[in-house]
Amino acid sequence: MHQTKKILVTAFALFSLFFGAGNLILPPLLGFNSGGVWWLVVLGFCLSAVLIPILGILAHAKLQGTIFDFGKKVSPIFSLVYSFTIYAISISLPSPRTASVTHEMAIQPFFDSPSWLTSIIYFGFVFVFVVNRSKILSVIGKLLTPAIILILLLLIGNVLFSFPFDFSGTKIQGPFTSGILEGYQTFDAIGAVVVGGVIIISINLENKEASYSDKKALIRKAGWLAGLGLFLIYAGLILSGSLMHGSFNEEVTRTALLSGMTILSLGTIGHLGLSILVSLACFTTAVGIVTGTSDFVKSQFKDAKPAYTLTAVLGCILGVVMGQFNVAYIIAVALPALMFIYPITIVLILLNVVPEKYASAGVFKAVVFTTIIFSIPDFLGSIGSSDKLAAIQEFIPLSTYSMGWVLPALVVFGLANAIPHRLDY
Repeated sequence: MHQTKKILVTAFALFSLFFGAGNLILPPLLGFNSGGVWWLVVLGFCLSAVLIPILGILAHAKLQGTIFDFGKKVSPIFSLVYSFTIYAISISLPSPRTASVTHEMAIQPFFDSPSWLTSIIYFGFVFVFVVNRSKILSVIGKLLTPAIILILLLLIGNVLFSFPFDFSGTKIQGPFTSGILEGYQTFDAIGAVVVGGVIIISINLENKEASYSDKKALIRKAGWLAGLGLFLIYAGLILSGSLMHGSFNEEVTRTALLSGMTILSLGTIGHLGLSILVSLACFTTAVGIVTGTSDFVKSQFKDAKPAYTLTAVLGCILGVVMGQFNVAYIIAVALPALMFIYPITIVLILLNVVPEKYASAGVFKAVVFTTIIFSIPDFLGSIGSSDKLAAIQEFIPLSTYSMGWVLPALVVFGLANAIPHRLDY
């Protein structure tokens, strides 16, 4: 029974740390635009926003290390650059975005206060939780996540029982791939690499007497349980959004749809509940990002405690500065970085999950290098360089869907394993 409780608490913590700002506002509009093919969108979205992140946690359980260990087979220099890039992106964009979403959905509708005030108070509390990191699992798992799940179940359940199951035509071309790309926007693959280290360290602190295999089993069971919860919530939100086609105009925004859907299904009290939900979901994500970043910097300075505290302070200051901008602006700024770093992150997660015999240093080098090269067109397209890009994309399978890296990476993975002795050096 004691072990079951540990699994549940850890699963709650994983769910909470993954389920942040983007996770909440993205699925309803995705469902709203998908119509009757909402289930295809669910499969695509959950592939990139559930399966890959959970595999990232399992990779952490296998490595028992930090983000640096994900890319060290490519080279130590690459891994260091990748690690700093991931953490720089995390504390600069998704972490501040949580404060922005909280302000727009939980503060602005009820109080006439400036966004800078919300950011200051918000990241003040984030700092308190980060410096008391030993309590992360117990506080988040036992108190915050159950409240999040309860409010979401009330929202989804009320919509599904109150609205007829009729669907409009889809507005999405390629619903499956659109779901995958929308899942990118959650930053959850990156979150798995960042937050996974937090979970590993927290579990090690709370289970000092447990063996390595027991800790690994705990993370594996909790990871799949959290993944199941995420899948059910995402599917429910996407399906709920698909039932809203007659209640909102086609130009409705993500935040407006979520707020309106809540008011229609749960009324004013539901809207207040949504506000609490947004605050909790965003807050736990920000705590995980800042803690993970601080852990990494601390590890680079031989466990120097001042490095941890200073990084937490800087991360929260950056959150205050960037968190004052609106959600749309932060998402637009994040897109180019996302289109480049996300494929690399997915590949590193998968390579660290597959058996060792299929993931030698040579395989790592070849697949990662290929992914970087074929991600460049997606990156250029995201910044508007599309004139000469169209001709190139015609020759790259799936490139028109911003997934041109997938098949080349798979082919190189197969070839690299066929001639491993020539690549391992």
